[in-house]
Amino acid sequence: MYQDERKLFTLIGIIIAAAAILLVQIAAARNGKTGPIIWAGSAVTAFVEELPAIVTGSIRNAATTVTSLPQLHAQNAELVLQNERLKSENDRLRERLAQSGAVAALAASGVADGDGVEARVIGYPPENETRTITIDRGSRAGVKQDEGVVAADGVVGRIAQVGPFSSTVLLLTDYTSQIPAVVRRGRWWGIAQGNLTSVRLQYVAQDAPLRVGDVVVTGNGRSFGSGIPIGTVVEVDRNDAALYQSAVLRPAVQLGTLDRVVVLTK
Repeated sequence: MYQDERKLFTLIGIIIAAAAILLVQIAAARNGKTGPIIWAGSAVTAFVEELPAIVTGSIRNAATTVTSLPQLHAQNAELVLQNERLKSENDRLRERLAQSGAVAALAASGVADGDGVEARVIGYPPENETRTITIDRGSRAGVKQDEGVVAADGVVGRIAQVGPFSSTVLLLTDYTSQIPAVVRRGRWWGIAQGNLTSVRLQYVAQDAPLRVGDVVVTGNGRSFGSGIPIGTVVEVDRNDAALYQSAVLRPAVQLGTLDRVVVLTK
């Protein structure tokens, strides 16, 4: 019984909805407007008429895309190759610019005058067990052991080992490095000894009024001529009970960023 009532109510609802739509359609016809029934029919008819064109266009576009895939793949590969070439060329230009700047700085500093051999830094010790660098010039270029090595800003170190095509440079910050030194302001003598990350100026007379900011240069010795910057005093260690005083120097050259150097051939 309950199901019969539901069917009856559903039928009555459909009849009422149809009657309402019919009334709207009649009212629209009297006013000269398009009714909902005609509008829906027109929309369905238009869709049915457009459907073949839509399907045909989609198939045509899909076929065109499939046909163009090999060409698009080739064009993409060519663009990737061109991008890699441009990146490589940009890297080469950057390297040349950096090198030209280093060479110009060496020339402007004056330390490259004379019979110096220009060299490029090609290696550092892998675990920093010694404070050394490797350069790309050796005995074939006239490099000899104990010759001084400089950069645009001053002393780098001295030649410790020489091979035919490369050499090892002992940096001035190595513990075994010792260079005759002079405080430029007062011409006080001492020895510049490596201290790993800095340089220590040793054996300076007690009466020398050292002060922070003093520039220390090379004295005339086995590896260097006189007057090449070693570093700047950053700390003075004066002990009145000692025979000499000492000072800590900041190296004139940034040894961790070396690119081009000059070997001062004898």
